[in-house]
Formats: sequence, C-alpha cells, structure tokens
Amino acid sequence: MLKIAFVGWRGMVGSVLMGRMVEEKDFSGFEPTFFTTSNVGGKGPDIGLEIPPLKDAYDTKLLSSMDIVVTCQGGDYTKKVYPEMRKMGWQGYWIDSASALRMEDDSIIVLDPVNRAVIDRGLSTGIKTYVGGNCTVSLMLMALAGLYSHGLVEWISTMTYQAASGAGANNMKELASQMAVLGLVSKDLLDDPASTAIEIDALITKEIRKSSFPVEYFGVPLAASLIPWIDSAMPSGQTREEWKGSVESNKILQNEKIIPVDGICVRVGAMRCHSQAFAIKLNRDVPLDEIAEMIKNANEWVELVPNDKEPTLNRLTPAAVNGTLSVPVGRLRKMLMGPEYIAAFTCGDQLLWGAAEPIRRILKIIIQHLS
Repeated sequence: MLKIAFVGWRGMVGSVLMGRMVEEKDFSGFEPTFFTTSNVGGKGPDIGLEIPPLKDAYDTKLLSSMDIVVTCQGGDYTKKVYPEMRKMGWQGYWIDSASALRMEDDSIIVLDPVNRAVIDRGLSTGIKTYVGGNCTVSLMLMALAGLYSHGLVEWISTMTYQAASGAGANNMKELASQMAVLGLVSKDLLDDPASTAIEIDALITKEIRKSSFPVEYFGVPLAASLIPWIDSAMPSGQTREEWKGSVESNKILQNEKIIPVDGICVRVGAMRCHSQAFAIKLNRDVPLDEIAEMIKNANEWVELVPNDKEPTLNRLTPAAVNGTLSVPVGRLRKMLMGPEYIAAFTCGDQLLWGAAEPIRRILKIIIQHLS
C-alpha cells in the first residue's frame, strides 16, 4: 500500500485541503502519515480513520520511506527539506503548495483542468515534483482556458483585486480587526440619523491614519482602503506577484510561443476570493457568442455570467463565490480598441482553485498513475 506523508495540514491551505479530501472521501487506498514541525507525538487531524501520532516533519529518514510527500508547510520548509531528501536519493513524488519549486526545470506546475496533457507527459517521463501555481494565475487560466485551448490569446492585461487570504491567516485576522475598529469608532455617528456621510468619512480617515491602527502584517490600512503593491520589487518595475502572471502561466501551459500576461496586482478588502479584470488581445476577430461558448465549455467549473446588472451583482463577487469551486466569468464584451480586443471579469476562491484543489487533484492523479 502506498505511504503518503502530509506536512502543513494545520495551516490555512492545508486545512482547506484536509476538508476537501474528507469531503471527497479521498483518504482511502493508501496509508496516510501526518507530520508536524511543532507538536511531535500529538494527535493528527480527524479524517475518519485511525492514524498514528504526529511525526517530526524534519525527520528526513522517515520522510524518505514515503512514496509521496504532500506539503502545505511553506517555502522555508521546502527549501530546507526537499534538497536533503533528493540528496539522500529519495525517488518519491513531492507535491507542494508553496512557490519555492515552481520554476525549477524538473517541476511541473499543476492545474489539471487546464494542463492535464502536460502532467501526463511529466508522469510518463519520470518527473517527480509537482507544485501548485500562483493563486491568481491558476484562477485566470481556469476562467480563460477556452480561449487558450483554441489558440486565440495574443496577450492579456490582468488587473487583480486580491483578497486578504492571499497574504495569509494573520492578514485575514488583521483585516477583520481593522474593520472592527472602524465599526466601533463610527458607531455613535452611524446611530445618529442626523450625522452625515462626510462626518463619518472624516472620522474613519482620522482613525486609519493613527499610529495605533492595527497594521502589523499589512503595514498600512486595508479596510476602507487598498494596497496597490503585492510582494517584492522586480527589475522590470513589476512586483513579483505581477511577474508571476506571465512566467507561471506559460510554464503551466508549455506552449511553444510565449503569451505575455501583465498588469497591476492590488490587495483589496475582501476576506477571501481573488477577482480579476481582463483586457485580452485575440489574434483574430471572433464573434462574441463564439467566444462565450468557448469560455463556458472549457471545464465544468466555469460559469458564464450574462453581462447584465442583476446576474453580475448576484453571481460575480467574492460574497457569492466564497467557499465554492465555481469560477464565474462575466462582463464579457468587445472593447473600443477593436474587434479583436475582449474585456472580461472573473472571481474565484483563492483557497480552493487558487491553492488546495490543484494539490488534491494531482495527488489523486499520481495515486492512479502508481496503481
């Protein structure tokens, strides 16, 4: 029976992964062992099965006895343990949600509804390292897979509206605490029918500029504001988050011709779910109804939302998408720049298709490959 290690299962992505695996009854046909960096000997997650006490996540000897290692522990853990494992001669499969190994020559970024052929080719040629992609890149490709598969995309400008969840659990909590502070300080004015919106705005602006406002993790206010910078600077003038759009999408697809993807990545005050606005340059003029059909039929999770106010407000927002596998695409229209320019908007759960779900699915694919 296959032996599979799970590391980082308690964190945000890991807990979503565990929940999805339990929901889909994935914990069968193999022997799971759970590892920890901080609670060796403790109790593992409730997966409906008897499991041994938690093992040391830095015990490379024990890890090397596993056929597959699944980690959501983060890049620092990967950078420390993965090279040691390979240096020891371990030939097992490493599945990772962190970014550390994405651009390695011997790794494949996984998003099987989009690049299953790339994954199958990798398995048949002996690739043993499979990595989840950047959240916005994965959600973009899920949304626009139909256009890519028909060879229509010349370039994409994507302007992202990324939720606090993309920055981590502490950042989500900080956003909630910022909102709580603003609600508290504005309560008296909100309760006073005679107060004006200008008074409330002045009070909130004063509050978010105070040194006492909770900004330990974001560094600046996000509630009642936004942050037009995500990750570190690149020599190109992009942030690293913006740089990933092109390099990762092209590695996922492995097309012969590079398709440029660029734009501005912005953190907004949504708790969970990333949204993106696209300006897409097609390589030829295609009728809008045909484009809609291509997008809609690309995979079972894409939902085409009519470009009308009511369905857009009800189905194309983080509030509607949070916690679901749906990837709605709407605001679809031709742009004024010319008939080959398309506008669209999408929203998807950063913790599902943007993180945990590709990991869950590649694990199943590898298990099937080994059976």
